[in-house]
Amino acid sequence: MCSSDLRPVAAVGGVGGACVPRRVPAAGPSSPRTAAVSPAPGRATIATVYIDSMEFLDEERDGWAPFEALDTLTDEQLSVPQADAHGWSGRDLMAHLTFWLEVARDVARELAVNETSPAKRRSDEEWERRGDEWNDTVVAAWRELPMDEVRNRFRQVPGELRGYLTVVPESRWLKHPEHLRFFLTEMTDHYEAHGADLRAILAGTGR
Repeated sequence: MCSSDLRPVAAVGGVGGACVPRRVPAAGPSSPRTAAVSPAPGRATIATVYIDSMEFLDEERDGWAPFEALDTLTDEQLSVPQADAHGWSGRDLMAHLTFWLEVARDVARELAVNETSPAKRRSDEEWERRGDEWNDTVVAAWRELPMDEVRNRFRQVPGELRGYLTVVPESRWLKHPEHLRFFLTEMTDHYEAHGADLRAILAGTGR
């Protein structure tokens, strides 16, 4: 049984199913994802108490840093789908990660001035209603955007989110189990879950 921030992945080839962060798209038959996503050694988990927001943000920056390599690829390289990354291109991965960081940014903006976040409630309700269909819709919509806009949002949104989190009272997120789990799901856990996709995309360009 998976917790509310995870979703089950069916067993494949006799191997038992697993729980993965719910924002990770369901894999097609060409790339089954059955391994549970677990924290790397030394990584903080929901059961670990962060000393302060700076400790969380330092860990988050370390997790995000490898993805910045996507922005060094040419537009042509970013447009090539990779079978080992859900059939996504680098552009698609940038879109998927940035979209969910934008959701987290909006939640942080609201928590800076209120105890609760309508944006989080709407996001949770929409995910429960649409699930992976929402991911697909987002990626398709971002494919219609100019590449410059995709790059600019990819560059700017992580910093905007960090900035808001520095002014949100820690009692509303870092010391708030539900909200901390939300930010972990959209940030560090999400990066970790897409590490293999990043490596496949970079490998496809000869990196």
